[in-house]
Amino acid sequence: MTVPPTADRAACPPRPFERLVERGGLAFDLLAGSTGAFSGALVIAFASIGHDPARAPSPELVGTATAGGRSALFVTDARRSWGQTADFAEGVQRAVALVRQRQEIRQILTLGSSMGGHMALRAASFLPVDVAMAFGPQSMLDPASPRWQPWAAHAAPISPPPPTAGWTLLFHGMQDDLDQALGFPPAPGVDHVLFADQSHSGLMPHLKARGALAGLVEAALAGDRRRLLRIAASAGGRLRHRMADQLPR
Repeated sequence: MTVPPTADRAACPPRPFERLVERGGLAFDLLAGSTGAFSGALVIAFASIGHDPARAPSPELVGTATAGGRSALFVTDARRSWGQTADFAEGVQRAVALVRQRQEIRQILTLGSSMGGHMALRAASFLPVDVAMAFGPQSMLDPASPRWQPWAAHAAPISPPPPTAGWTLLFHGMQDDLDQALGFPPAPGVDHVLFADQSHSGLMPHLKARGALAGLVEAALAGDRRRLLRIAASAGGRLRHRMADQLPR
């Protein structure tokens, strides 16, 4: 089957995806690869809510996830559940097990923006995730707010997923996402990067335009914290604890 990606369209034109698992509105599609610097790495990219409530989201971050020939698994959620259904954990585990039957997996990186970022964090609670990267993940949902309608009204209340990955990376824009960012408590193994001049919807386009997104993923896979923070800083990001004087008390 061919699924048109909604992100990285120029960097990675539509390619055939293989549907591994489908259940409860969740779909798990594989783009297999075995070459490149991180041939044993599996990137799992979780889609955001999309733009059309009548249609399931399309896979996102396709070019970033598969750069260098990496294998990548793409997760979409037609129900916009923020990963809070039993089908989510069961589906992810089943899909990863099917990938593992075909190729060695030595490293797992989860990745996503907004709802996808929240799901990337949640996946680390039941998978051996080495790195979880979440861009603008929600720490809470206000059903009365128009921001996430109509999905928030039907989603169960959410809370910040605990940082159970080996290394958790959070990225938030401060213009309109500061409340969501501050909902994630500081914790060991977590690097939380804030971008003072970016909004929730503008953060990912900004990182892509600066050429920073691919570098962040590469540095995360390599476990190179110094390089990752340097790339983030070049795009205007600063570690949260270094911005204490600019944050509400």
